[in-house]
Amino acid sequence: MLHLKNIDKDKFDDFVKTHKTKSHFLQSSAWGEFSKDNKGVTPYYLGLVDDKDKILATALLLQKKLPLNYSYFYCPRGFVIDYNNKELIKEMTQELKKFAKNKKGVYVKIDPDIKLHNLDLDGNVLEGEDNYKLIDYLKTLGYKHLGFNKAFEHSQPRYTFRLELKPTIEEVINNFHNTTKKVINRGNIYDLEIEKNKDDAIEGFYQTMLETAKRENLSLHPIKYFDDFYKLLHKRNMSDIYIIYLNKKKTIKAITNKIKELNKYKDTLQIENKIKEIDNQITKQEKLLKEVKKVKEDKYPLSSIITAKFNDKVWTVHGGNSTILRELNSNYLIYFEIIKDALKEGYKTVDFFGTTYNPTTNDPEYGIWLFKKRLGGEYTEFIGELDLVTNKLMYFALTKLLKVYRNIKKKKRRKEIQNGTSNSN
Repeated sequence: MLHLKNIDKDKFDDFVKTHKTKSHFLQSSAWGEFSKDNKGVTPYYLGLVDDKDKILATALLLQKKLPLNYSYFYCPRGFVIDYNNKELIKEMTQELKKFAKNKKGVYVKIDPDIKLHNLDLDGNVLEGEDNYKLIDYLKTLGYKHLGFNKAFEHSQPRYTFRLELKPTIEEVINNFHNTTKKVINRGNIYDLEIEKNKDDAIEGFYQTMLETAKRENLSLHPIKYFDDFYKLLHKRNMSDIYIIYLNKKKTIKAITNKIKELNKYKDTLQIENKIKEIDNQITKQEKLLKEVKKVKEDKYPLSSIITAKFNDKVWTVHGGNSTILRELNSNYLIYFEIIKDALKEGYKTVDFFGTTYNPTTNDPEYGIWLFKKRLGGEYTEFIGELDLVTNKLMYFALTKLLKVYRNIKKKKRRKEIQNGTSNSN
């Protein structure tokens, strides 16, 4: 007979990390510890075991306490199990129900990173296997499917781009979009500085995050959240922080030399159209030079990313870009640096951690969607959020109130950022 029990963190992580089909950093004990300190939740490291105490499935459950001693549970990216084994899923579900009810749980939310179906890069569904039957089966077990949302309405992104790494970096580059390939092949022509895991990195990182949030009218966690995320995971070799800085002196020198080279080349030309083309390039570089000279700081953060690493994957979880000097293409360089490191360290996949469904050019998410699309990964759609409801009356009331509360909280945070009154602590 199978039953659910609390298990040792090391055993828990060993199972999650070595699972053949379902391994995610959001189901690690490190994420449980981080969430306890930064999200006000209680983590449970649960294992579904048989009579011989063999672990068959695991679940990191994050309990959020509510008034009147009620609570709800979140199992980020779904419990770790063989999702082709219906009987095992049924046993796990029954045990999760018991566990939640014993703690006055209203529901248990899961959002497995299980692919719904195959997509092409434009979001068209391709023929092949799909997981609609899995959703239907979960519904028969009491799960409520929350729909196929297109943007970031739920706890985790339902769409992402995932890049399967090739044996060599040349093969990886070959799969990039031509625009990306062109930028990468040009190299670091503006002599930008790339730093990794420096002690003072969080300040520069947060500056780019604030600029991004203000520019795109987003809410944003305080700096402590990101600092704790990086430090807790990094000490377990589960995270890196990358920042690309403008070194004002170096970049001015690089642009000045570029202008000299263009002028020298122009003097060798006789075809009018070609001369005009070079003049346009010179004008562009001169304009860029003026923008760089306006920067007051000698060293200015342009792009930053904090990654998560677990099993054979790397996720680009948190990242921001400066509002100025976007034409220096620091965002391309930082992603390429992460991809190179992932390949060097033996990882198999880089997950760009979130996008929306095929936005139009007028949508605010279009730019990041197009950028990630051009990195050559697979456009991936997950099956979505499902709530295992254990108290129907409380569930109805709670979900309505939570939606209102979270919207108010997000609006308040956005307003603070726009007004420059955000508390970074």
